[in-house]
Amino acid sequence: MSDRVIFSRPYRASRELANLEAVLDSDHSHGDGRFTKSATAKLKAITGAPHALLTTSCTHALELGALLLELGPDDEVIVPSFAFTSAATSIALRGATCVFVDIDTRTGNIDPVAVAEAITARTKAVLVMHYGGVAADMDALLDLAERHGLAIIEDNAHGLGGAWRGRRLGTLGTLGTQSFHDTKNVHCGEGGALLLNDEILMGRAEIMREKGTDRARFLRGQVDKYSWQDIGSSYLPSELNAAVLDAQLDDFETIQKERHRVWDTYAAALPEWAARKGVHLMHVPAEAEHTAHLYYLRMPTEDSRDGLIAHLAGRGIVAPFHYVPLDSSAAGLKYGRTPVACVRSAEFSGTLVRLPLWPMLTESQLTRVVEGITDYRW
Repeated sequence: MSDRVIFSRPYRASRELANLEAVLDSDHSHGDGRFTKSATAKLKAITGAPHALLTTSCTHALELGALLLELGPDDEVIVPSFAFTSAATSIALRGATCVFVDIDTRTGNIDPVAVAEAITARTKAVLVMHYGGVAADMDALLDLAERHGLAIIEDNAHGLGGAWRGRRLGTLGTLGTQSFHDTKNVHCGEGGALLLNDEILMGRAEIMREKGTDRARFLRGQVDKYSWQDIGSSYLPSELNAAVLDAQLDDFETIQKERHRVWDTYAAALPEWAARKGVHLMHVPAEAEHTAHLYYLRMPTEDSRDGLIAHLAGRGIVAPFHYVPLDSSAAGLKYGRTPVACVRSAEFSGTLVRLPLWPMLTESQLTRVVEGITDYRW
């Protein structure tokens, strides 16, 4: 079929080419230039974060966060089993143990009750992923963190602009991370960011991001030369990436409006069919302001899920599944432990289908997707 409806298509911002040409015509294509500063300022305005550092990926932002928290072999970090691998690898790289816990199947987010039951004397942090741009129950999680002296790491790869009770995601915990991979609402091909509330952590993060040097202070004229100050790595993106990101952030409101148009179409068209068929649709709690990053549904069984994916593929529509639970993965068994079997994560993963969602989807394409879903028989 020539008019194939793909799952995701990167948005093209109006100023991307002009920004890239400006970088290529300059003598500054490495990081921390004009567009890095501009994109960082726009990111802080959207999130309300006091401090933000662009990184080469959300994975690297998570790794930088693990360095800042000084995770080590004696530490445990509680992680939702239903999450992307970067959540776990950032912890395992420091020698700490991932403790996998189950999710709330209404949202796909980490279950605070499961977190509470998994806390031990070795627990140092809880990693929270806001799945699909829908906030986890941050009231309960922040209360647990305060009572037990734990750090909260927010993996906000899906949640730029989202909120919990009016507070922006990525800024509620000890640190937050963003993704600007080309499957995300706002992208620069590959990229990320670290969000921080604490000025002391920010000072150290700035050094760690620049290969452990105080080069950023040197560029601001605060020292007359820069040198090795701390551990770190090369987490700074180039100006080319920052130039694209800057243009994308300029179009943030347009991007979000169009993504919500698509999300709202699914949300309006599918409830009657879902109720008849025993299908669970994506749920957004009243306390949460979501980002229209994903629209998913959960079929009654794994077989019916696989059948729907195949049925839609036959109509030229790409609708994939998502994460394989971390606790059952080969690396999860090696680098983590699972106090209680993550049954809900397995069920959620085995029945979930993600629908095509990107700003340029046409009404006719959306009609095809909806008709393809509601025509499916099992």
